[in-house]
Amino acid sequence: MTVVAPREAVQAARMPEAQSPGIRRRRRTPGASPWWALVFLGPTAVGIAVFYLWPTVRTLIISFTKSGPFGGSEWVGVENYARLFQDPELIGALRNTAIYTVIALIGIPLAVAIAALLNTTGLTGRSAYRTLYFIPVVTMPAAIALVWRMIYNGDYGVLNAALGAVGIDGRSWLTDPSTALVAIAVVGIWAGLGTNIVIFLAGLQGIPDTIMEAADLDGAGPVRKFFSITIPLLSPSIFFVSVISVIGALQVFDLVYMMLGRNNPAMPNTRTVVYLFYQAGFLDNDRGYAAAVAFLLLLIILVLTVVQFRLQKKWVHYE
Repeated sequence: MTVVAPREAVQAARMPEAQSPGIRRRRRTPGASPWWALVFLGPTAVGIAVFYLWPTVRTLIISFTKSGPFGGSEWVGVENYARLFQDPELIGALRNTAIYTVIALIGIPLAVAIAALLNTTGLTGRSAYRTLYFIPVVTMPAAIALVWRMIYNGDYGVLNAALGAVGIDGRSWLTDPSTALVAIAVVGIWAGLGTNIVIFLAGLQGIPDTIMEAADLDGAGPVRKFFSITIPLLSPSIFFVSVISVIGALQVFDLVYMMLGRNNPAMPNTRTVVYLFYQAGFLDNDRGYAAAVAFLLLLIILVLTVVQFRLQKKWVHYE
């Protein structure tokens, strides 16, 4: 005897099992592929390779060659590096660059102090102060150098006039070997102060108010709160500014070139590593030696940056 199942039973057997409300089947989104990441990262990767990696490799290759008087080059191996480490001008350039970098780092605590003052609640004209401090950042270096050359002028400079008003004899700041480098470093601090203040202001505004309120309840004063709460919570911003400040100071060239000039008697005491590169590559037309100088500076920056990243574990506090 044959039993015929009802039509409703057959259709129910063919239908898939109903899923429970708490379980969802994950469906692969059409087009979701790791190749899309390469599509979006491709332009940036190509830009980095063309404008950063290839110039670095090319500089390294040129550093092992010697340029001919009528163009062309020949492979000389490590001759440029051997000559570089025997060059007495290199020692002076490294010393001047190190001094400039140390002086430039003074701008970091100065920027922290100014940012803390600008972050004071109820301060009148806060936006105007921010604008005034940031104006040097967007000003062309040539204009900055021209203005400060007039200020430092030994004959009619504003600085000597102000010192003379209080009975202090001025000097020719940019031609005196003992003051030229310090004078240029002061200009560098002034020119970069606005960027550091903006970064520190962003870091200060990210500190939760509840922490400060808790410190007030515990009886902490403004000085105690600044050094025990503000500085530790601001340490990531301080670390970032210190890294970019060191890199920028090691690459200083424009202020030295535009404020002093090639025939300045103070040039041996202010010549930096980048100026040594400019002198070899553009004045002496010795591209191989200039490339060796540039690659040495790259290694110095790389080593110092790695050291800073290693040391930041001891004093930088992340939430």
